[in-house]
Amino acid sequence: MRLYAFLLKDHLPKIEYYSRFSPSPLSIKQFLEFGKDNACEKTSYMFLRKELPVRLANTMREVNLLPDRLLSQPSVKLVQKWYMQSFFELLEFENRKPEDPHALNDFLETLIEIRNRHNDVVPTMAQGVIEYKEKFGFDPFVSSNIQYFLDRFYTNRISFRMLINQHTLLFGNDINPAHPKHIGSIDPNCSVAEVVTDAYETAKMVCEQYYSSAPELKIEEFNAKASQKPIQAVYVPSHLFHMLFELFKNAMRATNELHECSKEGLPLIKAKVTLGKEDLSVKISDRGGGVALRKIDRLFNYTYSTAPTPSLDSKRVPLAGFGHGLPISRLYARYFQGDLKLYSMEGVGTDAIIYLKALSSESFERLPVFNKSAWRHYQEGPGADDWSNPSKETKHIHAQTAQ
Repeated sequence: MRLYAFLLKDHLPKIEYYSRFSPSPLSIKQFLEFGKDNACEKTSYMFLRKELPVRLANTMREVNLLPDRLLSQPSVKLVQKWYMQSFFELLEFENRKPEDPHALNDFLETLIEIRNRHNDVVPTMAQGVIEYKEKFGFDPFVSSNIQYFLDRFYTNRISFRMLINQHTLLFGNDINPAHPKHIGSIDPNCSVAEVVTDAYETAKMVCEQYYSSAPELKIEEFNAKASQKPIQAVYVPSHLFHMLFELFKNAMRATNELHECSKEGLPLIKAKVTLGKEDLSVKISDRGGGVALRKIDRLFNYTYSTAPTPSLDSKRVPLAGFGHGLPISRLYARYFQGDLKLYSMEGVGTDAIIYLKALSSESFERLPVFNKSAWRHYQEGPGADDWSNPSKETKHIHAQTAQ
């Protein structure tokens, strides 16, 4: 532990140095073109040995602006330790030239180790937030800062893994023979309907573990560009799967809990895939009873969940509970300039729509940058409400009139 503290102190100037640089966002088209045209491992090495420390340093500087009592939680300290160790390991390649006969292979192995180390960052950080909430609760200022930070922290993690996966899949031995046409993690001809079906089947299997039944699925496609052709996209199938799996889980849970005693059985879940000039959209519609309008924003809050908190030691995949599913799914959509929105009718059901860019040239990474604007957000609390709010103060009209 003392050695770790010494290394941390010794490398703080490096963290500050790299955090002064802004990350360099890439588009899906750029990822694709680099991977297609005789991808050069040396070029990738030269780019990543600086870009990865920049992305790590930006988020590491931001972590330190969180409340001390949150940073002191065991799970959060563990995540910090992982990030520090990964940063130290990347610095070892700062001055190693690609001509070094062992540099490229050592770098590849280091990236794989870092990726494996960071596998449990999301549930571990989620556990840290739960630990803090149980001990201290939340005030609006802390809650706002945690929401702001986690959006940026998890987006940074998505981008960090994207870069690592592209490099290891293109130049390592972990090429997936089941997807020989993929360029790294990108499918140039991703069948959206197939990903929808895969996500549904996986969510159905999880749902049946809890409820012994699951709603059936109906898929429709509408291709405004070429009406007779199935809709394909240049995209990362694993990202789309993640979003859809979460939406199907939510839809199945709501449908089962509302209709568990219905003699008519479970109503269908409907998926509609559409492609226009600018947007590729996927809508998931359920008849699970919907959500009140005032609660919609809460569903994207990391500190809110309608389900009991699951155990990290559970052998079953949790159907819900950490409160991270929807907000992180929205980050995946926004990562390449898309979005995820919910439209609900209380008493009926919910439409969840994933919006993606139709063109890979417009699908640029959306990355957080540590700068003065970000710093100010942590120093200034949420502003006072400048709209009337009848729930906060009851006015006694008759009493005022009598005066």
